[in-house]
Amino acid sequence: MNFLICLLLGFVIASLGSITPSFLNLTVVKYSLRNGKKSTFYLITGYATVLFFQANLGAYLANILMKNSEYITLIQQIGTGILFLLSINFFRVYYSSKEQKMEKEIPKSKSYFYGILMSLLNMMAIPFYFTFISLLIGFEYFNYSYLNAFYFSIGSTIGSFTLYTIYAIVAKNIELKLTFIASKMDFILGCLTGFVAIGNLIYLFNK
Repeated sequence: MNFLICLLLGFVIASLGSITPSFLNLTVVKYSLRNGKKSTFYLITGYATVLFFQANLGAYLANILMKNSEYITLIQQIGTGILFLLSINFFRVYYSSKEQKMEKEIPKSKSYFYGILMSLLNMMAIPFYFTFISLLIGFEYFNYSYLNAFYFSIGSTIGSFTLYTIYAIVAKNIELKLTFIASKMDFILGCLTGFVAIGNLIYLFNK
């Protein structure tokens, strides 16, 4: 029963993260249209391989935080700095992408390894898992252990793979909509991370 709960939690949380338009699912759509679904599955497998370890790391860090509350302020300070850097980076990506529209051709034979590289560049994955697992631990829906984290990571891998596979299958129908949303996503994320960082900074000063 515990296995199924952890698996389901991982699946649901990863699905929520994967359904949001981003450079990962936008790449899946464009790659599927260009090279076909079979090659795209290798790309998605590369994504999922890295996400398995990212989910594990997010769970481990969340467990450390919940057990060592004296480090919360320090982590908040570091997190605020990271949020400011992420905000700056998102704005940089948004404005630089307007100037440079050239797309690199991805060789089919390197699909899996390119998927790994793309997933490693996804800076939001570990903070995403860290935040949600911290909430689950706080509300006592998730008890951390190496085995539970392993089950959770399996569920998150399946969830991500499933969502990205759906994107690959329906690529032809959603390309234009997803491209438009994703083109604005870096700007939206820049604003969101900036607002959260400012909010955290105000909170830390008034603490």
